[in-house]
Amino acid sequence: MADLFFYGTLCHVPLLERVLGRSAKALGLIEAELPGWAVYWAKGECFPTIRAEAGGRALGVLLRDLGEEDLARLDHYEGGFGYALEPLEVVTAEGRAQAFVYLPDGDRWPLGAPWKLEDWVARYGALTLAAADEVMERFGISSAQEIDTLFSWIRARGWSQCLAQEAAPTTLRRTPAPDDYRIEGMRPGYDGFFRLRAFDISHRRFDGQQSATLGREAFQAFDAALVLPYDPVADQLMLVEQFRFGPVWRKDPVPWMLEPIAGLVDAGEDPADCARREAVEEAGLELGDLRLMTRVYASPGYSTEFFHCYLGLCDLSRENGGLAGLAHENEDIRSHVISFDRAMELVDSGEANAGPLALMLLWLARHREELRRDGLPARP
Repeated sequence: MADLFFYGTLCHVPLLERVLGRSAKALGLIEAELPGWAVYWAKGECFPTIRAEAGGRALGVLLRDLGEEDLARLDHYEGGFGYALEPLEVVTAEGRAQAFVYLPDGDRWPLGAPWKLEDWVARYGALTLAAADEVMERFGISSAQEIDTLFSWIRARGWSQCLAQEAAPTTLRRTPAPDDYRIEGMRPGYDGFFRLRAFDISHRRFDGQQSATLGREAFQAFDAALVLPYDPVADQLMLVEQFRFGPVWRKDPVPWMLEPIAGLVDAGEDPADCARREAVEEAGLELGDLRLMTRVYASPGYSTEFFHCYLGLCDLSRENGGLAGLAHENEDIRSHVISFDRAMELVDSGEANAGPLALMLLWLARHREELRRDGLPARP
């Protein structure tokens, strides 16, 4: 049995419950502080770090009598961040006590601003809880080092779940009741950069009856932001061309695809900011005015992948296309600046055979007259 002092995100009871796999009522948390230490944000990160500091007071909670299973679960969660347990003396209302504390590995995490738990809860709490669910699902399967390698992608998947809470309207389709579907059980799948979830599920049929239990698999991916740069004055737009693996494995003889600019939404990132970032990375374009086109699932029958689609109004008069992409992401991207009419010819011929591009071009066709009438927005 061991006593542990927490000063950071694990002071948030819902997160501690997820990590330990049991209710807070059974935890018996005690307010405590660690004298001579101060807590800061890890610079540029979504969690805190701690350092020895004269006159410092690290406020937190003490949790007594943790067993081997508890410690293993905590090490699985914290180990991926490069933190390890060290014995220190903490102070409670009852006096001084020895407890183990998770301390960072050397200078891995430079210091940011002073840490405030309430600020973290407001900004990152929901995202972290979603990511923690996946981390703890991998307990006993993945090592802490493997979690460390994949953590940015785990957080991005968690962020997708947060973004999904802003559901689309239900004016025609069913408005579900809480028990309209049930996940009956989980089976081994695949956990890596992507996840393949194997599960048994039942749902309420349209005739009101419960369906049979169905064995299914789903591809758990990420949210992506897509942007189609368009110059309403010149009536031109930009497409990008890339080599794609999907067509390779479909045995398509032409696996180079015409697409909108696109990229995965990072954890905590606004999809519109992602669209602007990707425009710089993939085409060297600084986009200001974005118009939301639509938000759609790519293939909801078996994938969580979700697209936030934007039109980027910009001046393309000096753009002739070219090569771009990030070398460290092995991107090899060619851009094309073409007329709207040429783009629609590509849709009609089937050469523009990426679904999101066809969708966005058809959206543009519907709104083009109004966009051309308004022209380019004035620069601030």
